[in-house]
Amino acid sequence: MLKAGIVGMPNVGKSTLFNAVTRTRNAEAANYPFCTIDPNVGVVTVPDERLAVLSKLSGSKKLVPTAIEFVDIAGLVEGASEGAGLGNKFLANIRETDAIVQVVRCFENDDIIHELGSVDPVRDIEIINAELILADIAALDKRRQSREKKAKSGDKESKAEVELIDKLLPHLNEGKPALTLDLEESELKLLKDFFLLSSKRTIYACNVNEGDLADAQKDPDAHPLVAKVRAYAAEAHGAEAVVISANIEEELIDLEPEEAAEFLADMGVTDSGVSSLIKAVYHLLGLRTYLTTGVQETRAWTIHEGDKAPAAAGVIHTDFERGFIAAEIVHYDDLVSLGSKAAARDAGKLRIEGKEYVVKDGDVIEFRFNV
Repeated sequence: MLKAGIVGMPNVGKSTLFNAVTRTRNAEAANYPFCTIDPNVGVVTVPDERLAVLSKLSGSKKLVPTAIEFVDIAGLVEGASEGAGLGNKFLANIRETDAIVQVVRCFENDDIIHELGSVDPVRDIEIINAELILADIAALDKRRQSREKKAKSGDKESKAEVELIDKLLPHLNEGKPALTLDLEESELKLLKDFFLLSSKRTIYACNVNEGDLADAQKDPDAHPLVAKVRAYAAEAHGAEAVVISANIEEELIDLEPEEAAEFLADMGVTDSGVSSLIKAVYHLLGLRTYLTTGVQETRAWTIHEGDKAPAAAGVIHTDFERGFIAAEIVHYDDLVSLGSKAAARDAGKLRIEGKEYVVKDGDVIEFRFNV
């Protein structure tokens, strides 16, 4: 299962957000730096309204959503790349994740200490990104030294690595993350083996006060701190920024669904932002969902963007991929609008696809196989 690491400066709401997305109180959330020392890990179901709709059409006995893993990582401080704070531990934990959720504090509260004494989300982002880049520079310098001798002797793999490192280092030394460097397909493949921190895709979670959430969701650019983060994320990283209120979601942990909906309605919102964040992270990881539905269950299955039908079948069982014959497919939108598979078939929306078909998010599939 792919992992998203929740990172940020101390006291920006990381552990509160982790508790919110995992619907637990496993991560201690306290008003002092390094409250989280060892990373907390939680499996998070991905909200998908399509499951309930399909379940009604099929009369399913149960719903099974898909899931991803979130990791709550210790707060980072300036100098982490040189071991300051919990730097080495922090960086090692990030290296094990597949994507980063960087929580940035977009609220004022004199009762909650900020590591640097003031609230400035862009400054915080730049500190964290700088530390990731510095750690990558150190790792690449070390890797280059170990590959240089082999490269000079004619070893093709080592030569390719040195050439890529020589392309990466000037980019990183300009303060730009590895993710933003334009590389060839072969270089991108090689880059994965470097496990660089700044090559991980990132989404920014703007944590706002409870009272600001409704307005910030309606018009993010009307909230001055959120607007700064959105502009910076888009310009510097081509990244997305979402608005959340971790404190509101934490209030919902112990409430029944009806009570939670009423609580949110009283605040003028339908979501604290966490559901949207989970969906955004799921797509950030390059994951997509196809669906199966029947009397027994309606289930969401996770695939990677670009997966073909046999690989998608293999997610259910390896026998499905090994003995794949064809896939009977109707897209969710067509199935719901027409009301049944029979009606979709009559309308020409139910089709048979073979091994080369690239599965799309929202495809409702029944596989044909023989083993």
